[in-house]
Amino acid sequence: MIEITKKDYDDIEAKMQKCIDNLQENLNTIRAGRANPHVLDKITVDYYGAPSPLNAVANIQVPEARMITLTPWDPKMLREIEHAIQASDLGINPTNDGKMIRLVFPMLTEERRKDLVKQVKVYGDETKVVIRNVRRDSIDKMRAANKKKELTDDSLKEFEEKIQKITDKFTAEVDKVCEAKDKELMEI
Repeated sequence: MIEITKKDYDDIEAKMQKCIDNLQENLNTIRAGRANPHVLDKITVDYYGAPSPLNAVANIQVPEARMITLTPWDPKMLREIEHAIQASDLGINPTNDGKMIRLVFPMLTEERRKDLVKQVKVYGDETKVVIRNVRRDSIDKMRAANKKKELTDDSLKEFEEKIQKITDKFTAEVDKVCEAKDKELMEI
């Protein structure tokens, strides 16, 4: 007989927490009205033949609420960085003054805000699906043990109930995180 331990539950919670962390990372890349250097996280630039993240080739600062400045470590990289930003779906035109690049974030239109809220909902729904998949996989594993008579029916039922409670907790967390991002996006 196998025994379900606290470690089993902790492992499942850790997997679900990774889903929440991943959601947070994705939401950080969504541009709200104010400047957030995380919007640049997914942009890479060709640094002497190797794709590198922007924060590896430039100093990124937020001098004002609606502006990000990028000062490349190597001045020859200005053009490459500028092209990488223009090629991204950031929707901001970089200003190059020969020494640094400025990104000025305009106020979001009502239509753009609504589009971003829809995108947040998609990220939230995808995260919930992944959390439910973690639940399904762990329950399937225990059901297989039950079929092999390695786990009692009562233990399986108790496990399923606890896993459902954990799943409910994390899906509620997804809703809370998405709601906070929606609120941030709709702020004027």
